[in-house]
Amino acid sequence: MARPVVLVGCGRLGSAIAEGWLASGAVAAADLTILNPSMKPVMDAAQAAGARINPPVETLRNARAIVLAVKPAKWREAAAPLAGALADDAVVVSVMAGVKAGALASVFGDRIIGRVMPTTGVARAQGVATLWAGSAAGREMGRSLFAPVAETVDLAEEDLMDVATAVVGAGPAYFYAFTQALAQAGQAAGLDAEAAQQLARATLKSAAGGLPDETSLSDAVARVASPGGVTQAGLAVLASNGLTATVTDAIRAATARSIDLSRDVPA
Repeated sequence: MARPVVLVGCGRLGSAIAEGWLASGAVAAADLTILNPSMKPVMDAAQAAGARINPPVETLRNARAIVLAVKPAKWREAAAPLAGALADDAVVVSVMAGVKAGALASVFGDRIIGRVMPTTGVARAQGVATLWAGSAAGREMGRSLFAPVAETVDLAEEDLMDVATAVVGAGPAYFYAFTQALAQAGQAAGLDAEAAQQLARATLKSAAGGLPDETSLSDAVARVASPGGVTQAGLAVLASNGLTATVTDAIRAATARSIDLSRDVPA
């Protein structure tokens, strides 16, 4: 049996992480410990598969990693009793927005620390995650836990987590909002509401599935938009109305809000 991974917090994101680990085998149920005040459906499933649920903290000494997925405002309350129970070589991985590595170190001391910001798509092993760690060992642990369930991107600086949150964390809502606008535009042009919604949703799915990793975004656009064609006519309107500038402003606003919220998190 491998040294266990301890997941602290099983809210929406914590539950998604646990679901993804169990479904993908990234963390076997027998190697998983979950700490959460109340039982959640994924905890019942994990326990039935062999995971440990809410054991005494003194039994966590053998853990190889602890993943903090509690609400940022409550992180010190959750972390304090755990710090003294962990082995010195246990890696601390935070998925909490706004909690800096320095603050984590004030509780966990010299242990290796990494930060990951995943989307809830990790539940289906189709998430996106950004990773920062101050050491190779931290990056290796972060990747071992999240690469099986998410497209994982390393960041060079911790401060870039706020920008990454604006792109990755908020980005799905922007795609959905554009898809909603696409459906509304189709309806305004004569489609009935049900057909417009179905076509817009299917187009989003088709576009995502048709973007190979090795294809640049500019090449993907060009592959659909023939010069002088229907698609190019629409793209010209989007460009003239400032699509890139609008999205840039949205990312700046979301980044600024992420920074503001991090100031409210207990240091």
